Amino acid sequence: MRPLRLDLRGFTVFREPTTVDLTDCDFFALVGPTGSGKSTLLDAICFALYGTAPRWGGGKSVAHALAPSASEAAVRLIFEAGGTRYAATRVVRRDGKGRVATRAAGLQALSPGFDASTLDGDDLLDELGEALAGTPAELDHAVADVVGLPYDQFTKCVVLPQGDFAAFLHARPAERQEILVRLLGLDVYEKVRERAAALVTEANGKLAATEPVLAELTAAASDEALAAAEQRVDAARRLAADVEAALPALAQAQREVELVAEATTAAERRLTVLTSVVAPADAATLAGAAKSAATAAADAAVAAGTAEEAEDKLRTQLDDAPDPTVLRSLLEAHVQAGQLSTKLAELDATALQAREVHEAALAAQRGATEREQSAQDGLDRAQQAMLVAQTADRAAWLRRDLVAGHECPVCTQPVATVPAMPDQPAMNAAKKVVAEAEQALTTARNGRAELDRRVLEAAKRLDQATVRREELARRAAEVARLLEGAAPVPTLRADLASVEALRGELAEARGRLREAREAQRAAAARAQQATERMAAAWRHFDGVRDTVAALTPPPADRDDLAAAWSALAGWAREQATAAQAERDGERARLSAARAQAASAQSVLDELFTAAGLPVPRPGAHQRDAAVAVERAVSGHDVLLERRAQAEALRAQRAAVEADRQVATALANHLRANNFEAWLLQEALDALVDGASAILRELSSGQYDLIHDDREFYVVDHHDAGLRRTVRTLSGGETFQASLALALALADQLGGLSPTASLESIMLDEGFGTLDASTLDTVAATLENLAASGDRMVGVVTHVQALAERIPVRFEITKDARTARVERIG
Repeated sequence: MRPLRLDLRGFTVFREPTTVDLTDCDFFALVGPTGSGKSTLLDAICFALYGTAPRWGGGKSVAHALAPSASEAAVRLIFEAGGTRYAATRVVRRDGKGRVATRAAGLQALSPGFDASTLDGDDLLDELGEALAGTPAELDHAVADVVGLPYDQFTKCVVLPQGDFAAFLHARPAERQEILVRLLGLDVYEKVRERAAALVTEANGKLAATEPVLAELTAAASDEALAAAEQRVDAARRLAADVEAALPALAQAQREVELVAEATTAAERRLTVLTSVVAPADAATLAGAAKSAATAAADAAVAAGTAEEAEDKLRTQLDDAPDPTVLRSLLEAHVQAGQLSTKLAELDATALQAREVHEAALAAQRGATEREQSAQDGLDRAQQAMLVAQTADRAAWLRRDLVAGHECPVCTQPVATVPAMPDQPAMNAAKKVVAEAEQALTTARNGRAELDRRVLEAAKRLDQATVRREELARRAAEVARLLEGAAPVPTLRADLASVEALRGELAEARGRLREAREAQRAAAARAQQATERMAAAWRHFDGVRDTVAALTPPPADRDDLAAAWSALAGWAREQATAAQAERDGERARLSAARAQAASAQSVLDELFTAAGLPVPRPGAHQRDAAVAVERAVSGHDVLLERRAQAEALRAQRAAVEADRQVATALANHLRANNFEAWLLQEALDALVDGASAILRELSSGQYDLIHDDREFYVVDHHDAGLRRTVRTLSGGETFQASLALALALADQLGGLSPTASLESIMLDEGFGTLDASTLDTVAATLENLAASGDRMVGVVTHVQALAERIPVRFEITKDARTARVERIG
């Protein structure tokens, strides 16, 4: 198996879509800080193929695959195995209750030359080729077939637990034996021994259960029982033969009974039919009733026609008369004309009065306006006088301290004489005058406002009277146009009374017409009923005559129902007498035939009584005889079958005994103490031979690996073939030896499956504890392994010095959101 491309989305630390393209990589490294997600990429490869990963403890819980904040994780691996390219995909989802499960899985075989670099990595469930699996269970089974390795062997061949083999290299013999048993699965032989012991116990149980069954079968199928069964078969067959010989006589007697019974039944049926021919009591009156009903229906039709003609005549007269609606409209127009004339006269008087009130209000408004203007003029004069008084008061206030001969503070001129001070300020009298003028103006304005309101009200009433008068005038003109050429009121009233009278007469005529039509319908219904009764009476007659038609009754008079019934009933009475005599003769013949059949039945019953069997019910003799033969033969066959079962059980017992002996011998052999040691020795020889060849190649021919008394040694060809224990190896040499053992075991595990394809190896091993010299040896070893071209080599490391010697590196970094992969080289 060689991985070509890995697509991740939501897988553990890789929350965002991530792609790792290994198509052209033979030797690569996954590098990055501790915890960045290097080993997670190897987990993804294992998960895509097997649904789990080594670091998850080998369980099938898929919750480890899902990033903590993600609801879905998807992994797709494009890989090559046996020259064919495949795509394995798994998708896990978390439901609303927090449960995580695999929701989709699939394996597809890709076409030859498929280019994985053309994928966009968005939809990992794209259809890329032929579907080989569509469910997790199908994918688990298909991957084992395609890769050729189950999960446990895959994690030992492809993702190598290299640290385990360093421990294996230095382990004590007992520990090494335990590791070999665990890694190579040699504990299967202990399981084989346990299974063999279980088979011995199972065989003993089967043999113990077989003996009583075999004894019972042998006793039941003895020679005496078989002879008695054969005698019962012969007796039953003789009974069946005697029954077959006696059955024809019984059958003949029964056929005779059936024929005579049919003849008797036919005679009784004829007699019953003939005696049922009886004429109805109303046959003679039906025809008269039908004729009377038809006459009454014709008279009612004539009366209805007369009423309809009278109604048509009145309706024509009414159609020619004036329209009463028009007459009423003209009469109403005459009334409206008088009313409108009266209302117009009243509105003219109202309008004249409103005009006079309006003109008087206008004259008063003009006088009020003049008074308001006069009051405003008086207020203006008073305010002007108040300004003069204010000036005089200010001048008096300024000269209160003025002395003759001093300069005036206003004009700065010397004052010769100082005027005397007034007794009171001029403003007091001026303010009183202004207040009186303001009061007069307010009174004038209030008066004018009241007159303005009166003018508006008078104008509104005048406008309303004018508009109403114009409306009534238009309506009066319309009524006058309507009455142009109209007849006077007395003529209109006479015409309307005449129309109303015609309407009354027409209503009465319609009532008479309805009554006449109801009478006509009733008479027609009675006539129809009488006709139907007559037809039903003839149908009854025909039905009765049809029942005796086969006996050739006389022809019927179709014009007279009573005569037809009389002729048919008389003929039936004559025929009934002869039919009764025929029936009595057939009854006597039937009694004789039944006695003969009873005698034949007794012969058959005596055969069963003589054979010691129950007497069958009538008609079951042949069946019961056949059943007796079948039961006797079946009992005989059961004995033969039990004999055969006894023989088969003896053969089965012999086979179980042979299997028990083989299982006992196998359990004893596998229980021997030297078997496991021999098996482990053979496995260890094969493992060391393979590892030695690999170590010789990795060390450029310097070392061979051997074992002696279950201890490991290396032969150093650069030191004259010196043999020394592996515990003396340096760190780099230990890595080479451990890697050689790992590759040898991978080859052996792969050899267990003929379809295994071991085209890659991933070393998830820490190299941080190695010194510079050992690290150089490790790097050189990996370079030699990659240069051989047999496998793709991948290394997971965070040692920069080792990573720089590898041609292709995938640097893994991680931030708070997700891990990312960047290819270098």
